[in-house]
Amino acid sequence: MNDFLLSIKDILGKDFDKFLQTMDKEPYRAIRINTLKADKKTVLSLLDFVKEQTPFCKDGYYIDFDAENVGNHPLHHCGAYYVQEPSAMSAVTMLNVQKGDKVLDLCAAPGSKSTQIASALSKEGLLWANEIVPKRASILLSNIERMGIRNAVVSCESPENLCPRFENYFDKILVDAPCSGEGMFRKDKNAYDEWSKEHVKACAVRQLNILESAKSTLKAGGEMVYSTCTFSKEENEGVVTEFLKRNKDFELVDSNCDFATNTLKYAKRIFPFQGGEGHFAAKFRKIDGEIFDSIYRYDNYKDDAFLDEIFARDTYKNLYRVKDRLYSLPSVMPDISHLNILRAGVLVAEIKKGRTEPCHNAFSASSIFDCVNVLDLSLDDERLKKFLHGEEIEVEKGLDGYTVVCVNGITLSFGKAKNGRLKNKYPKGLRTL
Repeated sequence: MNDFLLSIKDILGKDFDKFLQTMDKEPYRAIRINTLKADKKTVLSLLDFVKEQTPFCKDGYYIDFDAENVGNHPLHHCGAYYVQEPSAMSAVTMLNVQKGDKVLDLCAAPGSKSTQIASALSKEGLLWANEIVPKRASILLSNIERMGIRNAVVSCESPENLCPRFENYFDKILVDAPCSGEGMFRKDKNAYDEWSKEHVKACAVRQLNILESAKSTLKAGGEMVYSTCTFSKEENEGVVTEFLKRNKDFELVDSNCDFATNTLKYAKRIFPFQGGEGHFAAKFRKIDGEIFDSIYRYDNYKDDAFLDEIFARDTYKNLYRVKDRLYSLPSVMPDISHLNILRAGVLVAEIKKGRTEPCHNAFSASSIFDCVNVLDLSLDDERLKKFLHGEEIEVEKGLDGYTVVCVNGITLSFGKAKNGRLKNKYPKGLRTL
């Protein structure tokens, strides 16, 4: 580990001692409020472990280090917040996503940055979240669903196969590249033990290759943020400098963010003594090129009367049937044929033996105002614990049919009410033990 400390000393200079003083301290913990599901004021009023706002994202908040069950809290089940390392919020803040943008998150699992992008899009435009590793892509999809995101496509493809399909298409791209993870040493002691100079060099080669694939998908005038959670110059300044050397149609630009330490004039470095575990991000703009903008129409399903019994009219549009599954696709959709797509839009329903049944995703991506039948439980209602456990619960006898279950007005999942009982439809894999 001597080599690592020497490299950090070279980077930090007079701040090296300050860095050393942080290494044995507890790592930061934070959450990011998901404004797609609820407003910040509501969520913050319901949580007792939240502290001050982070400097890296307006929706990010530090939490007590010893806070328990943060990932098993009912509001976490609802997707009202995402547990996220604070400095990891910086890259999407620097990307400055606007409503209506088409955004590619090329290395997206487990989904922290994808879900942050989706909040910024505010249900408009398109989020394309890609992950090359199938198991990690499944986790990404689960988080996209939990956070109630309607306008996303989740794929499991290599950058080399995906990117040539979308030349000059995206307004914004995030490349949060796999790295040596030096910024996570305080959180993950295994990463500390597995570090080597050879691994750093191998990561830098892979990172540059990913950027080279990603560049073709950016339209003229579009912006791309490259980020890592490592400190090494080879993976950060080295990759950025080499990419700019190879690509004269790209320039490094100012993100207009005032946190952290500048490097290469406009890139950003975050160290533990600055409020986050460790992160690097640089923002590029594509100067020249073309713009390709195409929207495919996929709506092919018109028998949607059953939806009017469950949801307000036009809650879910652009319905598309694939075998026995019915999806509500984003209004902005490229051609997704011949790609490994895990999910496009919202999985609204499944068609079984001629009978249409709604799916959990249709309720997790809805609001309380979208649903005809509503069961709104408070955090201290004993029925909430039972529902999360997968049990059948009591309801008013007047409630009948498919019913959204909410927590203090924030949608969670659903059940089917009849004769004063609610049959639990919360997916088994999401239930508490």
